Amino acid sequence: MPTKCGRGTPKMTNWEANCIINCGRAMRRFLLTSVIALFLCAAQAYSVDELLPPFGFRWNDSMAHVDAVLHGAKAKITSREKKENRDVWTVEGLIHPGLKRTLFTFKQRALVAVELQYEYPDWSVERYNQRMGEIRKYFDEKYGTGKLVSRSRNTDTEVIQTLVGYQWMVGATMLELFYFSAQRGPLLYRTITVDYKAM
Repeated sequence: MPTKCGRGTPKMTNWEANCIINCGRAMRRFLLTSVIALFLCAAQAYSVDELLPPFGFRWNDSMAHVDAVLHGAKAKITSREKKENRDVWTVEGLIHPGLKRTLFTFKQRALVAVELQYEYPDWSVERYNQRMGEIRKYFDEKYGTGKLVSRSRNTDTEVIQTLVGYQWMVGATMLELFYFSAQRGPLLYRTITVDYKAM
C-alpha cells in the first residue's frame, strides 16, 4: 500500500530478517553472560574462604619449595630452629618497606605460619600508631572488623612495655596484627608484626 508520500513500504529480504533476529539473540546472550560474570566476580570479591600467606606462598608448601623460592629471591635464612614439633626459619632480605625479618613456621615439613616483623628506627610513636591504624583499616575492609585481643601497658618494672593486638579469623586461617614497644631509659625498641596462620 503506498504511503502518503507516494512511496511503497520497502520489503525486507529473508537474509536481512534473519540477521536482525540473530543479532538480537547474540546481543541478549552477551548481556546475560556479562551480568552473570559481573555477579560472580562481585561474589568472589566478598567471599574470602581463607587468608593466603604473603609473597605468593600457599599453605602446606613444602620446606624445599619455600627454600627454593627464598633462594631465588636472594633472601637469607639466618637461622633454622626446632620448636616443639615445628621448624622455624628466620629470613632476612625479602624486599618490603620496613620489613626487618620474616619467620616461616613448618609443621611436618609443610608451611603453617608466616610472621612479618617490621621496624622503623627513625619513627616516632605517633607514626607507629598511624601505621597500625592504616594496616588495621586495610584488614578490616578486606576481612571484616578485627577483634581486639590485647591492649596492655606494663610500667611495673624498669622496662616499660606496650602491646596492642588485633585478630581476624577467616575460615581455617587467622591473621594477627601487633604493635609492641619496650623502653628502658633512652633505649627503645618498637615493632609491628603481621602474623598469618593456618589452623
